[in-house]
Amino acid sequence: MNQMGMRPGIIILREGTDSSQGTPQLVSNINACQAVADAVRTTLGPRGMDKLVAKGNNTTISNDGATIMKLLEIAHPAAKTLVDISMSQDLSVGDGTTSVVLLAAEILSKLKPLVEEGLSPTRMIQTIRRTGKQAVQKVKDMAISPDQQTMLLKCASTALNSKLISSHQDLFAPMVVSAVTKLHESGNVDEIADWIAIKQIPGGDVRSSFLVEGVAFKKTFSYAGFEQMTKRFEKPKILLLNVELELKSEKENAEVRISSPSEYQSIVDAEWQVIYDKLDACVASGANIVLSKLPIGDLATQYFADRGLFCAGRVVDGDLKRVAKATNASIQTTTNGLTDEVLGTCGLFEEKQVGDERFNLFTECPSTLTCTVVLRGGTEQFIAESERSIHDALMVVKRTIQSGSVVAGGGAVEMSVSNFLRRRALEIEGKEQLIVSAYSKALEVIPRQLCENAGIDATDTLSALRRKHAQDGDDAKWYGVNIEEGGITDTFELGVWEPSDNKMNSFEAATEAACVILSIDETIITPPSQDPGAQASGMMGGAGGPPMGGGGGAPMGGMMGSAMDIANSGGARSGQLAPGVSYMKGRGGG
Repeated sequence: MNQMGMRPGIIILREGTDSSQGTPQLVSNINACQAVADAVRTTLGPRGMDKLVAKGNNTTISNDGATIMKLLEIAHPAAKTLVDISMSQDLSVGDGTTSVVLLAAEILSKLKPLVEEGLSPTRMIQTIRRTGKQAVQKVKDMAISPDQQTMLLKCASTALNSKLISSHQDLFAPMVVSAVTKLHESGNVDEIADWIAIKQIPGGDVRSSFLVEGVAFKKTFSYAGFEQMTKRFEKPKILLLNVELELKSEKENAEVRISSPSEYQSIVDAEWQVIYDKLDACVASGANIVLSKLPIGDLATQYFADRGLFCAGRVVDGDLKRVAKATNASIQTTTNGLTDEVLGTCGLFEEKQVGDERFNLFTECPSTLTCTVVLRGGTEQFIAESERSIHDALMVVKRTIQSGSVVAGGGAVEMSVSNFLRRRALEIEGKEQLIVSAYSKALEVIPRQLCENAGIDATDTLSALRRKHAQDGDDAKWYGVNIEEGGITDTFELGVWEPSDNKMNSFEAATEAACVILSIDETIITPPSQDPGAQASGMMGGAGGPPMGGGGGAPMGGMMGSAMDIANSGGARSGQLAPGVSYMKGRGGG
């Protein structure tokens, strides 16, 4: 028996592996999620602040939750779940990326005392899932379907209201609605990325931005002879190629055996004849405009200019496909057998000066589905954030069309659902009542954060909202935070509308994320391999970050830390989230 007791333990993990489990590990994961939420908390709403994220020589200023989460490169394994739900919200709805992170973190925060008291996480997960479904159903029951055009304009304006270009929503909201409505009428609303392009032109006033009902792209690299080309055509014939129109040297290691100098000249003549045959075929097709994904050299440029044609090579693949869709042209991979059937047309083509750039514009196209939004602005960071804002608005309008129903914003939906769940919790016996109450309390994080970001007394406002919803019930379901004047108001009458899918997706994603975090009872972190070539793969947190389990020495006064720093800390600061990446609060985007 003594010999049996002296046997060494069985080791199944590599030496140096860190394993944390049980309630302390679960609490640590919840703390890490709270730290992630703190990183984006102040960006919520029309009075949200911006974040400046510096990575190497690249600087990004944004208040878009998904953008910030992606740039921070969060290293904590469990906290990455919040990054995933933020990205999924951005892909499916386009807006509400900050809200979903705050909701998930707040649900976990309210359940944290129950975890510490030893309540079973499995039971929590079952109750939370059931409660989340009830919350989604409540939103579905609340949603209404007003006039479509009014609904789309107000939803687009609400999406832009919290962005950097909020003061110009009267310009951009009609643009967005016009572009998406045309796609919807054709049944292609799911293909926004393929049909609607956003082009950036630094310089000029943001009010100089405009919508091109067609295709617009920046003038490509051009050779000598380009300036002599005709830059304007009415009802031109357009030829799209994926063919290289320039003389190319022979491939490497090519070998040609000749017996006399005259044979060499015949080879040179043959190379020239090949390119001339291609150019003659393009001209013979009757095309006025030749665009190619591959280079069009100086010989071809001069050849086309002499014959009154316009050409552009190295056209971006996305732009070439949009031209094909708009003009009903077919992209050709050979110049042999070109007919009128493969050519496209449009009402007007012109090369136009926009700021410091020259743009090729195809307008009055037979297919009016393709649109291009040309953005102007003073700095690259401003224009980049404007593009993200327009993208979010496009996605919101798309989801509004698909769902066909809206709800009020400003925290009204969250307060109404919270009141509904609070009443339901009183009908439940046992510990489940505590879980449902915690979920309902967590929903108040949205109106509370809207108040804090706007400088409004959150305690008084939330008390007034609770009292209003408790006393009047469904008659007060649209009452939320009045950002402009303080206090509470009917946000639906105020015109703060959001697609119902936005809220339902937020509740579903936040509930699922909370369940995933609660289901983790052990974290195993394997040390980096001793193989020098594999050490790079053992690093987490991007370039410049320390390895897992490493020390916390970092720039910004030691604010950066490794994944282990956050995993083992009770309340890690948001500055510890991304090794090698710092962020600071910027100026307000409202």
